Amino acid sequence: MSVPVSIANALAQRPATSTNSDATVRAKISVRQVNFWYGSQQALFDINMDIPENQVTALIGPSGCGKSTFLRLLNRMNELIENTRFTGKVLLDGQDIYDRSMDVVMLRRRVGMVFQKSNPFPKSIFENVAYGPRIAGIRNRRLLEQIVENCLKRAALWDEVKDRLHESAMALSGGQQQRLCIARALATEPEVLLMDEPASALDPSATAKIEDLIFELKTKYTIVIVTHNMQQAARVSDVTAFFYQGRLIEMGPTAQLFTRPRESQTEDYITGRFG
Repeated sequence: MSVPVSIANALAQRPATSTNSDATVRAKISVRQVNFWYGSQQALFDINMDIPENQVTALIGPSGCGKSTFLRLLNRMNELIENTRFTGKVLLDGQDIYDRSMDVVMLRRRVGMVFQKSNPFPKSIFENVAYGPRIAGIRNRRLLEQIVENCLKRAALWDEVKDRLHESAMALSGGQQQRLCIARALATEPEVLLMDEPASALDPSATAKIEDLIFELKTKYTIVIVTHNMQQAARVSDVTAFFYQGRLIEMGPTAQLFTRPRESQTEDYITGRFG
């Protein structure tokens, strides 16, 4: 297989310390026989997948293939959509998140989400990050200040905003707003971060900052990212899963999937024959 030059270059840009998945890596999330419907229209078919802990898993595939639907299943966001149906199991540390005993509010603290379009609250930078901890009952001002500073540092935003924490978040640039949303997600102390095309609306400079941040965050968090950009998947992920028409076609270590895919459909997509 002849790997497209853009993907080969992206693979070459991967940090030297980036690692690939192997059999010894613990699965943070296990998905078993998952099917999903919007009304009578089935969107996902028999999905089975293990998402490795403290690694970045990229979901790729053409528009409408089920990537974002699958991502939202991982913290039950699809339940907010009327007339949908789900079967199967999604296990977080071995616990079925669709079991009736699961506290959905607690689940969404453990499995945070960053959306495609940055959506800061119309509040100050400080209050955006402090929002989750306040909802959780934290009232101590000094503790809130520590949480805000730590989360902004983790999101690589502190040095840019530390002198204007009480200004409106709406005044930040698009890239800064997206990093603020990541800091807000981190403030609830999640174990997993779901990212739905977090850099698709950003310029190349802001995108590079988000990608660097993703690589740094995986030392502490398990990250699942949906991206239409195969070069981005090649740069930031340890594992890549290729979806097509609601089915998981292939999943494996990123470098292997992009250079030696097992399935002809995967090769056709990577080389641009469709999609």
